[in-house]
Formats: sequence, structure tokens, C-alpha cells
Amino acid sequence: MAARCLGQSLQLDGFLIERCDALTYQRLLFCLFSIAASVPVTVQGEPLIVEVVLSPLDAAEVPAQQTGVLKEIVVKEGAVVSEGETLARLDSRQAKLDVAKADLESAQAEAKATNRIRVKFAEKSLAVAQAELERSQESISQFAKSISQSQLDVERLTVEKLSLEAAQAEHELELDQFAWKLKQQEVAEAKLRLAQHEVQAPFAGTVALIWARRGEWVELGAPVVRLVAIDKLRAEGFLDVDLLTENLVGKEIIFHCGEGDQATTARGTLRFVSPEMDPVTRQVRVWAEIDNPSGEIRAGQQGTLEIEK
Repeated sequence: MAARCLGQSLQLDGFLIERCDALTYQRLLFCLFSIAASVPVTVQGEPLIVEVVLSPLDAAEVPAQQTGVLKEIVVKEGAVVSEGETLARLDSRQAKLDVAKADLESAQAEAKATNRIRVKFAEKSLAVAQAELERSQESISQFAKSISQSQLDVERLTVEKLSLEAAQAEHELELDQFAWKLKQQEVAEAKLRLAQHEVQAPFAGTVALIWARRGEWVELGAPVVRLVAIDKLRAEGFLDVDLLTENLVGKEIIFHCGEGDQATTARGTLRFVSPEMDPVTRQVRVWAEIDNPSGEIRAGQQGTLEIEK
């Protein structure tokens, strides 16, 4: 927006506002300067400054994955845990019995699926019948009236019947093998349910809060422990859209908080710039990932981000 004074007239972006009284003229100038002052101005090359609030990059209300009585809480508030570490245990006696039962049923199904006695018997019976039919056919070829046609038909029918029985035995054995696989799947499911009676840490972090108490009944999905990771923090704030002259994602940042002896700085990387702008404030949400290996900086602190351009 360009404005130029012409005596008691004012030229604004090419439009000439004709001569006006002194009071109106002063008011127009005041409005123009106020608008100009409200537009963010940065010097080329200077870093952008954003006010931010810190929060854990990873935080979770770790839930119970099964329903039951909370038997044991392994950790205490403030404990530092690694990924996969057990935080609490539910009463798992019934789950252990279910695993034992599934193991027995699987063993029974395995014994049945690997038993080829019926198949072998059917194959042997078929071989005997075929040999008998072949001898009868040889006898007829040598002595035409030695065996009646009806007897020969019975022997052929016996061979066909035993052939079908051998195929049926193979089919039933295949079905038994499928049943064994299903029992193996049931064993895996029972073991999974047993493992789910332990509440485990989904990531490395610090126990911030214990929701449940030993002996309480815990429903499926109910939070048991709040776990936060403090080695990396999320610094979130808002930036004027007029300052987004380039893609800032991936830029190095410096976080500042505190004053004097309490001043703290940390480095990190800008991870996100929202594609949406607030139509009222003309600002976009941004957040950066800050390294905090010593845990010196706490979630909830406020400070500023210095974004290198």
C-alpha cells in the first residue's frame, strides 16, 4: 500500500483523495500509519522469533489390554523405563489355564493329523484287491471259463471301492491337518491374551502418573499409567503468515527460555508448518522438535523459538 501527501489531499495506491478539512486529513494519516505499523516487518536474513509452549513429543495413557484385577504395579511415579518394560500386571491365572488347555488340544490335533495308519491300510487293501483282480484276469486269459463274469465284476467293484476309500483317507488326513493348524492358532491367541495381562511401556520414558491401584478392577482400555518421553520435546506456537517467505520445515532452530542465571537454550529442528491459516489472526501453527537428552527442560515451559532463515 503506497500513500503520498499532496498538500491537503492524499494519494493512496493511485487513487487521489480530494481536498478535505484538517481533522479528517489527520485521521486518515493516523489510520494509514496504524495499518502500516501492524504489518509484520523483518529484516532480510534475521531469524524469525516465535513464542512457544513445550509439551512431550511422546506421551501416552498406557491402557490395560485385558479386563481383570490389577495384581501388581511394578513401577513408581518418576521411574525411568525402557521400551517393552513391564509397568503393571493383571491377575493372569485363568489366562494361564487357557494356554495349557490350548496346548493340550493342539497336541491332540497333532497326533491325529500325523497319523497315517488309515491311509496306509487303505493303500494296502487297494493293492491286495488290484493283485487279486490281475490274477483273475490272467486266469481268464488262459482258461476262458475258469472265473465267472459276475465274480470278475465283484472284484472290479472292490478295487474301485478301495480306491475311493484310499482317497477318502487322504482327504480326512488333510482335514485333520487343517484342524491342527487351527489349534495352533488358538494356542497363539491364548498366549497373546496371557501376554496382554502385562501392561508394558510402548516407548522409553518416565512414569508421570499411576492411575490405578493394586487390587482394583480394571476394564479393557482403562488407563493404568501415564508415560512421557522427555528426551525430545515439542515446541508449539503460531507464526504470522506474512513471514512465511520460504519453506521453513527442516530448518534448524534454537529454543530460549528463562532469564539471567536461569536462562536455558536448546537446539532442534522445525518439523511442521500448518497448511491452514487462522482467518482472524492470519497466523499458522508451527512446531519444532527439541533435543533434551539431559532432561533439564520441562514440558509446560514457555519460551521462544529462533528460526534460522
